[in-house]
Amino acid sequence: MDIIPGPGLFPAHRCKTIHVVGFLSSLSNYLLLTLVVRHAQGVHNVEGDKNYKAYLSPEYFDAELTPLGWQQVDNLRKHVVASGLLERVDLVITSPLMRTLQTAVGVFGGGSYTDRVDGLPLMVANAGNSGRGAISSFNSPPIIAAELCREHFGVHPCDQRRSISDYQFLFPAIDFSLIETDEDTVWKADVRETTEELAARGLKFLKWLWTRTEKEIAIVTHSGFLFHTLNAFGSDCHPLVKKEICKRFSNCELRSMVIVDRG
Repeated sequence: MDIIPGPGLFPAHRCKTIHVVGFLSSLSNYLLLTLVVRHAQGVHNVEGDKNYKAYLSPEYFDAELTPLGWQQVDNLRKHVVASGLLERVDLVITSPLMRTLQTAVGVFGGGSYTDRVDGLPLMVANAGNSGRGAISSFNSPPIIAAELCREHFGVHPCDQRRSISDYQFLFPAIDFSLIETDEDTVWKADVRETTEELAARGLKFLKWLWTRTEKEIAIVTHSGFLFHTLNAFGSDCHPLVKKEICKRFSNCELRSMVIVDRG
């Protein structure tokens, strides 16, 4: 099978990292391990999963997590702590929407916040009507927000973000410096981003990801973004692997994937 130049993406459990004495110090220079997480259940998912038209409702603007969503976050956090993943993650990248920000800090944050001891909190108390206490940044990997890994732009109010200045108040220790505009200039009330445009944006995001110096990165993003981006990969694999790569994510599902430099 011919190797096509450019990045490839594979399920991590189907890959091996090998260290070859006298040839390369490590093949890890050509691999990037990513932990891919879809956000936990949002208020828009409850009705939207029953009737797609519910996603058009203005009441779901920048939808926050449900109580069940926070339980999903708690369960995933227990897993990443118990498995040692939390200690290995060098960086967390999150979509700048309420449900992904809440998921990112809940799963990868430093636990309960102690005022004047832990520095800035990752999340202030009750952010997004969460009913949760503040979340500490102590012993947490850095978390940055990136516009490129947002859900489809346009039409659905649940996919419209707040101003960055509002988010900076609610999530003080998250780095929003990569986002160029305070207001949401890419979301249009009457124009929905096409799946082709979304997939192209996803590939641009993965190429940018490859430029990062960190070796293990967690990404907290959205179902549509993941589905259409990952569909661009796996055509050179066995059909079962292709199917595995493209399978839709459940709420708060985590998968480990490896980005490979095939050139």
